[in-house]
Amino acid sequence: MMKETKIKEKYLWLAVIVVYLTILSTLFMGQPFANQLRDQNVQAVFFLLGMFLVGVAVLLHGLIRKPSGIEYAVLIGIIGVYVMFFFRLGAPERSHLIEYSVLAILLHKAIRRRPKLEGGIWKPALLAWLAGVLLGSLDEGIQYFLPERVFDTEDIIFNSMAITMAIIATMILNWLSKRFSKNKTN
Repeated sequence: MMKETKIKEKYLWLAVIVVYLTILSTLFMGQPFANQLRDQNVQAVFFLLGMFLVGVAVLLHGLIRKPSGIEYAVLIGIIGVYVMFFFRLGAPERSHLIEYSVLAILLHKAIRRRPKLEGGIWKPALLAWLAGVLLGSLDEGIQYFLPERVFDTEDIIFNSMAITMAIIATMILNWLSKRFSKNKTN
């Protein structure tokens, strides 16, 4: 059991690294690529493809865990909030929301896998939040030194909001999962 947990934890940390390196790669490739894809329809296709892949990942995760009906209801509500939030944002903010939400969820899952981490649900959540905010700040700090990029504290705040939303949503779903899995066994 311990070995399986270690393997899953390693895969989660590897996923964190891959996602973060992908985010950082957009600092160098993102602008030239975006300039080539100025057409809103092309950007919409890529955005919808990204949303579809995130949705598939959420559904696969749900099917593997076999959540209860209340978990599905809450998940649909959370997705609804994200969708409404998306409609109010421009394309760059949408991509930040997706990127940093995925990063935050992976960080939270990886930190929760630590065998000797005590502190209930709050310590892993706080550590994941701090790590996510630091990585988001580093991403933005690097932009200060890049000629085609602009350092923007609003992006740090927005990334922090995306991280906060994702971790809170994850905590709610984890709490519901524990609460209703106990009820199934009783």
